[in-house]
Amino acid sequence: MTMHRIQSLRSLRDEMKAVVRGERAASANAAKLSFNSVDAVVRLLTPENRRLLALIRDRKPQSIAALVDMSGRAQPNLTRTLAKLESAGFITMKAAGGRRKAPNATIRKIVVEIDPYSDRDRLDVA
Repeated sequence: MTMHRIQSLRSLRDEMKAVVRGERAASANAAKLSFNSVDAVVRLLTPENRRLLALIRDRKPQSIAALVDMSGRAQPNLTRTLAKLESAGFITMKAAGGRRKAPNATIRKIVVEIDPYSDRDRLDVA
């Protein structure tokens, strides 16, 4: 499993400024994907987007146009959603000949660990 950071934007900004000022070294996971809250992950994984991820995993569409046909979603809406899922690291877009791109699921499961007493939540992605 790959751990993604859950870190508020303010905390991230403060950390980055401290690194730039030389007050501390960059953390080992500074280059890893991060979310500013568990809520951000939950908002991304709506039931509709989870069905879309399942379609990508199970039916392996060879293009975005094929995924439009499979999902019944409008192409502009689908393209925006795919961009969000890709930036979160949940899918990749592979070249599929010419200018076509095909989505590919990159995750099997997500485990969220919430610390109810602090902001040290964890997100593990497999």
